[in-house]
Amino acid sequence: MTLAENTGRRRTRRGGGGPPAKREVDYRHLRNPFPPMSVFSDDRIEAIHEAALDVLERLGIKVLLPAARHAYKAGGATVHEDSEMVHIGREMVEAALASAPRSIPVRGAVPDRDITLELGNLVFQPGAGAPHATDLERGRRPGTERDFRELVQLTQHFDVLHMVPPLIEPQDIPMHLRHYATLDAQLSLSDKVPFIFSRGTPQVTQSFEMLRDFRGLSDDAFAAESHCYTIINTNSPRTLDIPMAQGLMDFAKAGQVSIVTPFTLMGAMAPITVAGAMTLSHAEALAAITLTQLVRPGAPVCYGTFTSNVDMKSGAPAFGTPEHFKASLAAGQLARFIGLPWRCASGSAANLSDVQAANETQFGTWGCLLAGATVVIHAAGWLEGGLTVSYEKLITDLEVLQMVAELCTETPADAADIGLAALEDVQPGGHFFGTPHTMVRYQTAFYEPLIGDLTNFGTWQELGSKDATTRATDMWKQIVAEAAGPSVDETALARLRDDIRRKSDAGGAPPES
Repeated sequence: MTLAENTGRRRTRRGGGGPPAKREVDYRHLRNPFPPMSVFSDDRIEAIHEAALDVLERLGIKVLLPAARHAYKAGGATVHEDSEMVHIGREMVEAALASAPRSIPVRGAVPDRDITLELGNLVFQPGAGAPHATDLERGRRPGTERDFRELVQLTQHFDVLHMVPPLIEPQDIPMHLRHYATLDAQLSLSDKVPFIFSRGTPQVTQSFEMLRDFRGLSDDAFAAESHCYTIINTNSPRTLDIPMAQGLMDFAKAGQVSIVTPFTLMGAMAPITVAGAMTLSHAEALAAITLTQLVRPGAPVCYGTFTSNVDMKSGAPAFGTPEHFKASLAAGQLARFIGLPWRCASGSAANLSDVQAANETQFGTWGCLLAGATVVIHAAGWLEGGLTVSYEKLITDLEVLQMVAELCTETPADAADIGLAALEDVQPGGHFFGTPHTMVRYQTAFYEPLIGDLTNFGTWQELGSKDATTRATDMWKQIVAEAAGPSVDETALARLRDDIRRKSDAGGAPPES
């Protein structure tokens, strides 16, 4: 199978004596076609929201960054410097939710890669934030710059993935230089919306400047629109640490997107019930959203959650569980209650790309879809509860995402599609293989599997009896070796790399201020 046949945007089937027919499907701009599902009644969602406001006002949140505490205090919060506790009044949260935008345009390197973060839109990301990478040929290993670059190539290749996340940690690059390597990879190998780590103001500021200059933007043009995003994880329960608070403030000031994502595990860092865990997650998300609006009213910010349960026998995180699914549904209800675009997550706790991993990821993804998530992260490749990204699993999970994308497209049912003429052509006991209705459509009528094998057993044996994981290995290797990648301004890339060399020689940037 060629790379052209692998892509989700243009797929081909050969038939007859003419050129291959092209099946046109736009995977780049998706709307969620599923009606939102609820786990709680409307009055219980309001009760969770009110309980979260009570947590912020009465119990408070610990904020480790002095500048963030100052911003909260200037906005009317009660701040106790000795304990670093901040008590945020309901009116402050309500004002923040009123100023936070409901729709956030984010610019890619080219217009067709632009996305809009709003309720109803659907954006997928592969697995992210893992310290390890794995594949069948090289095994499980600490992540490297090579792994990061290869995974960016794979992310770029498939249109159903819309944003580049922090795929793995390139641990062969020192922390004070790592932001250079990850941004270089994203800008040189992808034209999709890039990610910038929130690891302190020096690194964030440098990353903004490098992205601005690479895109050829003025300071005003960069500040006028969003061109990148970050993920903000609170430290549950009820703590906002220094780099995350800095990230919220830096991104708000620059007009770039923060996706606020408390990571609450039921029975560990959160109450053991779905409702209790979501109350904590909601409170932490509201506190972070409020900080962005205190810094800059109207700053682009997304609500988010990553709430699942732990295995109470081992304490290990579990994903793709019924509780994970229900928490996603509750998060969707809360996001709609406050009216903000939001981020949810799939994922798997399995240790290798097997049936368990596929089941957990698909079940988790369906939880996000039926919850109405705007951004679905960890939708492909994520293993071990986030410790590893698998090359093969990234490919096999994409099969599900592309089929979901197919469900997002309109299914026509005009007179020609209803096919009364075809029904008239075929008598009882006949078949439709050779009817004109079939012949003009057969090359492009159906989704062609990305990695699935629809041949019979004998043909499958003749072709080497390869299972899906083995076929996925062949596919990712071919993409990494042959994919052309985006069109890149070589002059801009040379300037970027010269800038990185100068900054590296000067000592890089510390991960925190």
